[in-house]
Amino acid sequence: MAVAEPTGPALTREEVDRALARLGAEHEAVESSLLALQDHAGRRLLEGAELTGETSSRWAAAEALIGQLWAYFDAYTAALTAARELRARRRWPTQGELSELTELLRGSGITLPGHGTAVLGTAGLTGAAAGPAGAAGMPARLSEHLSLQELLDRMNGWYAQALDVVVIADAVWSALPARIDLLAAELGRTRSLAHSVGVRPGEHPAGDDLEQITRELAALREEVISDPVVFWAGGPPSSAPGGGRPDTTRYDRAARALEDVRREVEAVLDVRQDAEQRLMRVRDVLSRADRTLNEARQARIEVLSKIAASVVPAVSGPPTALYEQLSAAAEHRRHARWHRLSPLLEGLEQRAEEELLRARESLTAVTAPLAVRAELRGRLDAYKAKTARHGLAEDSLLIERYDAARRMLWSAPCDLMAAEQAVLRYQQALAEALSAPSGTGEQPTGRRGEA
Repeated sequence: MAVAEPTGPALTREEVDRALARLGAEHEAVESSLLALQDHAGRRLLEGAELTGETSSRWAAAEALIGQLWAYFDAYTAALTAARELRARRRWPTQGELSELTELLRGSGITLPGHGTAVLGTAGLTGAAAGPAGAAGMPARLSEHLSLQELLDRMNGWYAQALDVVVIADAVWSALPARIDLLAAELGRTRSLAHSVGVRPGEHPAGDDLEQITRELAALREEVISDPVVFWAGGPPSSAPGGGRPDTTRYDRAARALEDVRREVEAVLDVRQDAEQRLMRVRDVLSRADRTLNEARQARIEVLSKIAASVVPAVSGPPTALYEQLSAAAEHRRHARWHRLSPLLEGLEQRAEEELLRARESLTAVTAPLAVRAELRGRLDAYKAKTARHGLAEDSLLIERYDAARRMLWSAPCDLMAAEQAVLRYQQALAEALSAPSGTGEQPTGRRGEA
C-alpha cells in the first residue's frame, strides 16, 4: 500500500464503525447497480447489435467504462474488506489500529493503474475518442492514488454515463421498431387496396407516394436498430425524470404521409362504388344546360324579330369538350380505371354545374329586352285601369297617348326606347288630368312610372 498523505486526527471507535457502515451500504448499492446494469435488457441488445455511427462510438466507450467499473469495484471491495478485518480484531481497537483504520477509510491509500481513467471520468461519453486509452493532449498516468470516497464518487459518475447509453438505446428500441412495424403493416394493407383500384407507381401520384413511404420506413427501421442514440430528443434519461424521449419526428412524418395516401385511395374506392350514379348526375346536368342553351337560342331569334335596335348577346354552342370528357370517364369506368376516373369525375361535376349556370345566365341576358317590354306593357295597363277608376276613360288626350304607346308595345319590331317614352307621356298626361280642378282631387305621387 502506498504511503498516503496525513489524514488528520485519528477517528474514534464510534466514528470508524459509522464510516464502515456507510461505506458498506454504498458498497451494496454499487454492487446492486452493477449487477442490474450487467443484466439490463438494453445492454444485452447493445452487445448483440451491429451498431453504427454515434451509438457505436458511445457504446465502445461505455463498455470500457463498465470494465473499469468492475476493476474499481474490486479495489473498493478489497480496501473495505481490509478495513473490516482490521476492525474485527478486537472490540476495543488500540490507538495504532484506529490510526491505521483512519488511513484506510480516509486516506488516499488505494493504488490503481492509471490507463487514462481520470480522463474518462471528466470527458464522459460525448465523443468517440473517449475511452480507457485517454484523450489527446492529456498524458496517461501509470498509477494514481484514491481514497474510498474518491473511488466511490468516480464509480458513481462512470455508472451514470454508461447507464445513459444503455437506457437511451433501450428506450428507443422499445418505442420505435414496434411502431414502425405496425405502420409497415398498415402500409401493406393500403398498398393492397391501392393496387385493387389501380393506384400504382408511375400511374398515380399516390402510388409514387406509397413507394417513397416504403423506402423511408425501411431506412428508418435500419437506422433505429443500428444507431438508436441519434433518435433521442432532450436530456439523457438518468439526468432527471422526463428529461428526454425517443425522437419520433421521421416516424410521425411517414405516418401522416401514409394517412394522406389512405384518404386518396379511399376516395378512389368511393368513385368505384358510386361512379355510375355520379356519371348519370353529370349527364343530367349537361342535358339541362343544353336545353337551357336551346331555349336561349330560340329566345334570341324571337328578340331579334320583335325588338328593334337592341343589342342581343350571342349564345354559345353545346359544351362539346365536356361531352368528350364524359365519354372518356365512361370509358374509364368500363375498364375499371378508377384511379383515372376519380380526378376526371370530380372536375366534370364542377364544370357541368358551371356550364348550367352559364346557360341560365345566357338565357337571362338574351330575354332581358322581352322582360323590359313586358314590364312596360304592365305599366301601361295599370295606368289605363287607373284612368277608368277616376272617370277619365273618355279623355281624348289620354286615349290618344294610350293608343300611341300600345301600338309601339304591341307591334314588331318594338322600339323599346320610344315605347318607354310613350308610356311616360301617357303617365304624365294622366297625372295632369288628375290634378286639374275638374278632377277628383287625388294628387299624383310625382315619381316616374307612377301617377
